[in-house]
Amino acid sequence: MATFLLKKSYQLNNLKEVKFQDLWGHHGIFTTMWIFGNPPKILFFDNHIRNLISSLSKYKIKKKFLRKNVIEIINKNLSKKIHYNHLLRVAINKNIISISLRKRLLPKLNFTLNIVDLKRENPEYKNLKYKKILSHLRKIDNSRSDIGITHKGKILETGTSNLLFIKNKKVFIPKKNYYQGHTFKYFKTKIKNIIKKDIFVKELKSYDEIILLGSGKGVVSVKTIKHVNWQRKSFKFYRIFLNHYKIAIKKCNIYKF
Repeated sequence: MATFLLKKSYQLNNLKEVKFQDLWGHHGIFTTMWIFGNPPKILFFDNHIRNLISSLSKYKIKKKFLRKNVIEIINKNLSKKIHYNHLLRVAINKNIISISLRKRLLPKLNFTLNIVDLKRENPEYKNLKYKKILSHLRKIDNSRSDIGITHKGKILETGTSNLLFIKNKKVFIPKKNYYQGHTFKYFKTKIKNIIKKDIFVKELKSYDEIILLGSGKGVVSVKTIKHVNWQRKSFKFYRIFLNHYKIAIKKCNIYKF
């Protein structure tokens, strides 16, 4: 069960506070950012907000000064007295802006994936059609496991993160039909010769490492996938990616509000 620091909603047209709505299942977009420290920092903040506004435009949710309004609401709900280690979620549909802060859980080294076959609606966008995924995530300890989303025999992403697959010292990612998060995009600028290919569930045993990358989980090495009897063979690339991630954290600017 997630521990929330706050949950608030506002009318999009006038920013008046209303009863909280999580907006899951609505036509809209959300983004989840890691806020940490005191004074606080928000990792990849500008990228998150830029993509949020761009995606809302593609979903035909537009409002003058929307970016300014989103930042105003974020700033209103942050405190300079709190030492943060939370996930800041902003969700927007045509009527409501919702914001929440929940405690960030540190993933364990014995992390597992549970294979789940489902098809996400418009997976290239961080849209709010997430109820099927949430129904699976609520059944597991998210510090110890995640769901590996598959479709037509191909594994695409997890319920919360992107996936990298390592074999013979090469890095592979799925070809398409998944959302590319900002942690994932950051690593794409740091890793040479990433190979796009269909990652079939039946072929997972051939991979040495499987690594999760996401705003909530950071960088996680998967230990096992029980569904296919896969087990981690190495930590080599995990350690490389973790070092890159630590550098990004160190370089992250203090969030000014």
